[in-house]
Amino acid sequence: MIPFSDEELMNPVRNVIDKIRPSLALDGGDIAFLTVKNGTIYVQLQGACIGCSSSGNTLKYGVERQLRMDIHPELIVINVPQGMEHQIDSL
Repeated sequence: MIPFSDEELMNPVRNVIDKIRPSLALDGGDIAFLTVKNGTIYVQLQGACIGCSSSGNTLKYGVERQLRMDIHPELIVINVPQGMEHQIDSL
């Protein structure tokens, strides 16, 4: 169980996302932090990351791994496809 509220996770997650962003930009990609709900982090891969065959690995072994190392080992990250932002509750 994650010992932090969603509100407590917001700023640390933003800081880690900002740390990851330059690495994605090197390949023409980007990432937007959307929200935290029930300890799950919702992001949106953007730019060249959209449709990239490596985006799943980027999410799991780049973004999620860094968040787990820096904040808590049980964090889960979900990519919200473009246009689905309003449906986060159903993902």
